Amino acid sequence: MLLKVGEVAPSFALPDADMETVDLAAHLGRKRIVLFFYAKDGTPCCTKEATDFSDHEQDFHKQDCLVFGISRDDCLKHAEFRDKEGIGLELLSDEEGTVCKQYGVWQAREVDGQRKFGIARSTFIIDRAGIIRHALYNVNYKGHALDVLRLVKEMNS
Repeated sequence: MLLKVGEVAPSFALPDADMETVDLAAHLGRKRIVLFFYAKDGTPCCTKEATDFSDHEQDFHKQDCLVFGISRDDCLKHAEFRDKEGIGLELLSDEEGTVCKQYGVWQAREVDGQRKFGIARSTFIIDRAGIIRHALYNVNYKGHALDVLRLVKEMNS
């Protein structure tokens, strides 16, 4: 089930690359949140997307916004990926896929005539009250971080 603008963002607590728990509720009321869901650490498109968001992390901070990347990779894989690529933002591990399902990004696709499930590259912008202001499904990674930054800036004006 796809989430829609105006809905309350599903709450979660997930471990980051350092195995520290990040609880969405702890940030509500203080910061805007960008969640970007991606398929796998180290793949070319996912690497580009994560490094683009990381490269603009300070720009997001200036907008009073935190950015989190979420995939089903485990914490150790996230740590290796972060360190290898110099990613500054937090990467969260949803190994069980619970949060991916809550946000509607765990989707079926036809691959070589077979139905396979995977993460649809998607991004959510959540306001301080925990309301989804943008729900972007099946996005193209090229230029995506800057597009999301523009949307966050528009929320300020």
